[in-house]
Amino acid sequence: MIKVAPSLLASDFTNISGEIKKIEAAGADILHLDVMDGHFVPNLTFGVPIIAKIKKICSLPLDVHLMVTNPEDYIQPLTALGVEYISIHQETVLHLHRQISLIKSEGSKAGIALNPATPIETILPILPDLDFLLLMSVNPGFGGQRFLPLVYDKIRKIDQLAKQQQLKLEIEVDGGVNDKIASQLKAAGADILVAGSYIFKQTDYRLQIESLRN
Repeated sequence: MIKVAPSLLASDFTNISGEIKKIEAAGADILHLDVMDGHFVPNLTFGVPIIAKIKKICSLPLDVHLMVTNPEDYIQPLTALGVEYISIHQETVLHLHRQISLIKSEGSKAGIALNPATPIETILPILPDLDFLLLMSVNPGFGGQRFLPLVYDKIRKIDQLAKQQQLKLEIEVDGGVNDKIASQLKAAGADILVAGSYIFKQTDYRLQIESLRN
């Protein structure tokens, strides 16, 4: 069954605790957290201190997407908190294998994130070492953007490679996800759907989550 990961970036930041409780009650599988530094992407969000507070009040697995120029500075502070999923951008890391190995050695699931224009061929040598792959279907930095269909082909290619190599790899898609395309993403091979505005900009979170899952 497809997993749904609401993106906290689209929530009401004046009531984060309440938003998390509503997402938990609505049946979300994972809570997606975007960490932005204002350098790799033109936006600034929250860092480790806020995630530490979230970890204390959230019962869902945390999925931290590091949209930063220096992800190596965040890995051990996040694993020390018990963050379950950590993804780093291929575009920012010179030594991918070293950082992926560090994440896994610290007990978290390790993933690579790819921007829409980054070919999947850039990460094929390290694919067997990954727990998940995060495919961006918008240009990262801001919520509420329109889905880029070019990601379908990426999903199909990675899904086929993972099956050929018998890899236990989860494919995560983030950006512009809604009920109109969820079934197509699932058919292409997606395992985790990240959705922000589609969920948080409505009143019934459960209805939105179920529409993505079913």
